[in-house]
Amino acid sequence: MKHFIIEATYLVPFDAILPWVARHREILRQGYDRGGLLCSGPKDPPVGGYLVARAETRADLESLFEAEPFYVNGVARFTFTEFQPVMRQDWCEHWFSGESR
Repeated sequence: MKHFIIEATYLVPFDAILPWVARHREILRQGYDRGGLLCSGPKDPPVGGYLVARAETRADLESLFEAEPFYVNGVARFTFTEFQPVMRQDWCEHWFSGESR
């Protein structure tokens, strides 16, 4: 399993993304339900966001975002950075070791 930090950068003012927030969260829920996302949330101030994710391949992860409404509507871009999580809290060991739940 590969691990990633995904950074979303809004290309428009925050108010302009509001029409797509509910659908954005539905897409993320699919990632959570499949066990591929650990956490996500907006930056402060809200100029984008971060997600911690895992997937077999980067392409698998990117496919989740092909229908992501911020991306589809051109109001945000996403960067996917793979990293090697060598240290972590015990409570999340199962997630980083590849267990589904």
